[in-house]
Amino acid sequence: MKRRVPLDDVLDELSPKENLSARDEALARAIAIVTFRRLGTLGRALNERLNRDPKDERLLHLLAIGAAQILFLDIPDHAAVDSAVRLAQEDPKLHHAGGFINAVLRRVARERDMILGAQESWLDTPTWLEERWVKQYGEALAAKIAEAHRSMASVDLSVKENAKDWAERLGGVLLPTGSIRLVERTAIRDLPGFDEGAWWVQDAAAALPARLLQAKPGERIADLCAAPGGKTAQLAAAGAEVLAVDRSAKRLKRLEENLARLDLKAETRAIDAEKLDEAPFDAILLDAPCSATGTIRRHPDVAWTKAEEDIRKLAGLQTRLLDKAAHLLKPGGRLVYCTCSLEAEEGERQATEFLSRHPDFKRQPISADEIGGLAECLTPEGDVRTLPCYLVSSEHERGGLDGFFIARFVKAA
Repeated sequence: MKRRVPLDDVLDELSPKENLSARDEALARAIAIVTFRRLGTLGRALNERLNRDPKDERLLHLLAIGAAQILFLDIPDHAAVDSAVRLAQEDPKLHHAGGFINAVLRRVARERDMILGAQESWLDTPTWLEERWVKQYGEALAAKIAEAHRSMASVDLSVKENAKDWAERLGGVLLPTGSIRLVERTAIRDLPGFDEGAWWVQDAAAALPARLLQAKPGERIADLCAAPGGKTAQLAAAGAEVLAVDRSAKRLKRLEENLARLDLKAETRAIDAEKLDEAPFDAILLDAPCSATGTIRRHPDVAWTKAEEDIRKLAGLQTRLLDKAAHLLKPGGRLVYCTCSLEAEEGERQATEFLSRHPDFKRQPISADEIGGLAECLTPEGDVRTLPCYLVSSEHERGGLDGFFIARFVKAA
């Protein structure tokens, strides 16, 4: 939180050093994720049970991860308490706090029902995001978004073909959009079809932009800002000749590994998309860098490591990338722009301003039947706006969608 670095990057940095088993690494990740997801609830619970103000923020962090395990994970209370005490004893500045940690966390365990019974929808959302969402979506819908962020994200899959058959084989649910939603928690690599590359993990909302581009066999398509490669895989599976561009060589290597497992081919290039100099493309998919506030269900650290200033800076980058994409597109070509953000500056406003800057483009409205009949996801202008509180099912605990904005444009012939 101090460095404002994504949790995934921190875990990738620490994993090689700690030499954990796969099971322990998964547990560490789960503890960190649930702590971020319920940080407001944890903060209130601890503050109400502390009889003094801890001077060291690391002590508060230890208490938070201990309380997160007690309240929200299937970990025995004594194990959560003991691990927090042991971690304190290993820290020269906290070794004296073992008794204090033990007392606070045991009280949290005793008063679990009281804590969980006093939850509020907005408690786990930073105030600056609450104010933005209420202004953009209204009080009722914004509260549903905040509540959706307190639940685990679904695990969705995109398949090359035979989605219905694979849904049955995997014990999943075939969503109206064409994605498969897994119902049971299981190790992804152990599922049928992983080794043979029949499918890949991709949120159902994240799978929509490439589908809406309507790639055709033999078309030359650029996937700008392509990593980790789910959309590239969709375009390649449709038979297009894809150039996948990403400024991060490391992320692009991961994309290449994913394509190799899927037995799909695409040209890759590690370059800033703003500097790309190519012959015009038949179609372009621009999944622009953004604040990622639409992925808070999946990456709850985003709510606590991003700031309003990030949105302003990223909006400027999105504008430049849209202008570059317009330049790289053939007359008559198609452009799909998307961001996994809930913020209007990175979505609706970008679309409006793009059309005002480029009179040779027009919006190609998206219809409900193109997105599985999810009419609630369409804006009055014909763009797509998915929200975390959409596509929730009462039949299993994992539901919802990543928050995406998607617009489709056509360049004059």
